Amino acid sequence: MTMGSQEEEHYAESDVLRAFVGRVKDIIASSSSPTEALAELRAPFARLLADRQWLPQAFREPAELSGMGGGIGQWLIYRSADRSLSLFSLVVPPRATTPVHDHLIWGLVGLYEGTQEERVYRLVRSLGEGHGELEVVAVRELRVGDFYDLLPPENDIHSVLSTSPIPSVSIHLLSGDLGCIMRHQYDPEQARVRSWRSGYVNAVCEDETTAAARDR
Repeated sequence: MTMGSQEEEHYAESDVLRAFVGRVKDIIASSSSPTEALAELRAPFARLLADRQWLPQAFREPAELSGMGGGIGQWLIYRSADRSLSLFSLVVPPRATTPVHDHLIWGLVGLYEGTQEERVYRLVRSLGEGHGELEVVAVRELRVGDFYDLLPPENDIHSVLSTSPIPSVSIHLLSGDLGCIMRHQYDPEQARVRSWRSGYVNAVCEDETTAAARDR
């Protein structure tokens, strides 16, 4: 595998993972809408969360340097050649919280280790360039095996607090290369919004690879 190349990329290997990715591709290909795909994906995703063996320890570790900050590690597990599908783990140290952020693509998010508190926000109104007012619409306590849909624009803005004495690990199955797309980070207290890309700890984005090759 060549980092950054437009090829299918597996950053972790197991029969369970290969079978899961294959099943996901089949479901998406045969579905007429994201809503239909999500309904069919829930059962295999739940089985993946219940399996304690497939995720290597390296993908369950915090990361000192990351686009999320606070030691939060976003570890890419798989992404498709056309970047229409990604699977990654998000590791949040105890008592750390992610920035308030959106996703802009649909998928499933489930808890694999630890516990979390998720705060879901709604954009009440835009206040012009770089500003927007949010309100909290839900607070959810998540335990291992719990998962939820992402289907923008509904419930797409949130933050996650790790409430366990160990790092919490969530698994994200998303219809795009989330770490490499531009999305938004919010500051609810200041009603500010900025463009943002979270990146991955263990993988680069295509434009980063191109820039590195140009600069050599």
